[in-house]
Amino acid sequence: MARLHLILGGARSGKSHYAEQLAAQSAQQVLYIATAEVSDGEMAERIARHQSDRPAHWQLCEEPLQLAAAIDAAPAGQLLLIDCLTLWLNNLHYHGQDASAACDALLHSLQHSGAQILVVSNEISLGVVPLGEASRRYVDELGRLHQRIAQLAERVTLMVAGIPLSVKEPA
Repeated sequence: MARLHLILGGARSGKSHYAEQLAAQSAQQVLYIATAEVSDGEMAERIARHQSDRPAHWQLCEEPLQLAAAIDAAPAGQLLLIDCLTLWLNNLHYHGQDASAACDALLHSLQHSGAQILVVSNEISLGVVPLGEASRRYVDELGRLHQRIAQLAERVTLMVAGIPLSVKEPA
C-alpha cells in the first residue's frame, strides 16, 4: 500500500467505502479522521450511517478544522483514513479560518507524517463552472489542493460508479 493515497470521486461514487476496504485489508491500527460537522438532521443520519459501517475497533478522531494537527499527533505506525477534504475546506470557510494557511499546514503534515495515509475527497470540478464568486473560488481552491496532494501522493485513485480507476501508481 502506498504511504499517501488520494481517493477522489463524485457524490456516492464509492470513495469512502473503497478507502475503508483498503484500511480494513491493512494489518495496521486504523485512525479514522472525520471532518464532518452535524449541521442538520440529514447530516446527523449520514454521520451515524458512516459510523455504523466502520469496524468498532478503529479509533476515531473528529476534527473539522485542525486537520494538520490531527495528522501530526498520530503515531507513525498507524494508518490514517481522512474523510473528507471537501467538508474540511468548507468548514474552514464557514468558520472564517485562513484556508490558504491551513492547506499549507496540511500539505506539510502529509509530507512529513510517518503514518500511512488514505485521503478521501470529492472531485467537484468535472462539471460546469459554478455561478457565483464564492462557489467558483471554493471549486478553484479545492482543485488546487487536490493537485498539490496528488503531486505528493504515491497513488491517486478516481472512483466512478463504485469502480476504482488508477490515475497514478507508484513508480
